[in-house]
Amino acid sequence: MSTLLSTAGSPGAERPSLAERLGYKPTDKILIVNGDDAGMCHSANLATIEALEQGHMRTATIMVPCPWSPEIAAYAKSHPEKDFGIHLTHTSEWSKYRWGPVASHDQVPGLVDPAGYFWPEIPEVYAHATAEHALIEGRAQIKRALAAGVDVTHLDSHMGTLQYNPEYMKAYLQLAVEFDLPVRMASQETLARMGHPEIRGLFAAKGIVSPDYFVFDELKNEKDGVKEFWLAVLKNLKPGATELYIHAGLPNDELKAITGSWSTRAQEYEVFTHDAEMKRVIAEQKIILIGYRPLRELQRKERAAAKP
Repeated sequence: MSTLLSTAGSPGAERPSLAERLGYKPTDKILIVNGDDAGMCHSANLATIEALEQGHMRTATIMVPCPWSPEIAAYAKSHPEKDFGIHLTHTSEWSKYRWGPVASHDQVPGLVDPAGYFWPEIPEVYAHATAEHALIEGRAQIKRALAAGVDVTHLDSHMGTLQYNPEYMKAYLQLAVEFDLPVRMASQETLARMGHPEIRGLFAAKGIVSPDYFVFDELKNEKDGVKEFWLAVLKNLKPGATELYIHAGLPNDELKAITGSWSTRAQEYEVFTHDAEMKRVIAEQKIILIGYRPLRELQRKERAAAKP
C-alpha cells in the first residue's frame, strides 16, 4: 500500500475530457445527484427509493454497517438497473442511534469506542485507529454489499473520514484499485485549498475515475435556504461532470428521533424529487443527469486497455 501514492505520471495534455470519454460533448453539463446515507434508517431508504424512481437522483451510497442496510441492499439486488455505491462508514455520529464495524472488533480495535460502536467524530478515529484498520473495515463493507447482491458502482466516504488524512487517503485509493471502482473526489480547487493539489493526479495515475467537480465548499450556504441554494448551484454548473450529494429522508418520527438535521434532509428529498421549479431549471439548463455506472464502465474499459 505504501507505493500507491507514489509519484504520479501526467495524464497528458491531449487526453479527451471526462465528458468526451463518456460520449458527451465537452460543453455538456453532466450532473450526478448522489443520495448519501442510504441504509442509515428506514426513512432514508424510503426517500432514497422514491428519489431514484421519481426524482432527479441517479445514484445513492449505502451505509453498510447501519441497521437498515439489508433493506436497501435487497432493493438494489431486485432493481439491478438502479445505481448504488458504498458510503464507506468509519464513524457513528448520532447520540441515540449507533452502529459499529462490519469487520470483527479484534481486526479493527482502533475503530471501536468503549461502548462497542464507531467513534462519533473523525478526529477520534484518527486518534485511536490506523489507516490499516480503515482499509480492513472498508473492504469488509464492500464485500458484504457484493455478497448481498449489490452491483456496486462507486465509493465515497461518510463524513469524509478517508479524505482528510493522507494515510487514510491511501486506503481509499487501495480500495478503489482493488475493486476497480470510481470514487468521489473533491474538486481540484478544494484540494489545492486543503494543501493537497496532487491528489487527483495520484488517483488518475492508477486509472481511477472521478467527476470533474464536487459541490462541497459551497455547502455552508445551504443554511440560508435549501431550495434556493440548490437552484443556484444548478444554474451555475460548469461544463463537464459535477457530483452533488444530498441526504434524502422522510420527515417522520423515526428521522426526527435520530437527527437534528431531519428538516434539511426532508427538504433536500422534496426539492430533488417533487419540486417543479427544480425540474424546470434542469430542463432549461440542458443538464444531463447520470449515475456512477457510466464512470465505472469507462474506468474498467480504460484500465483494461492500459494493461500490458
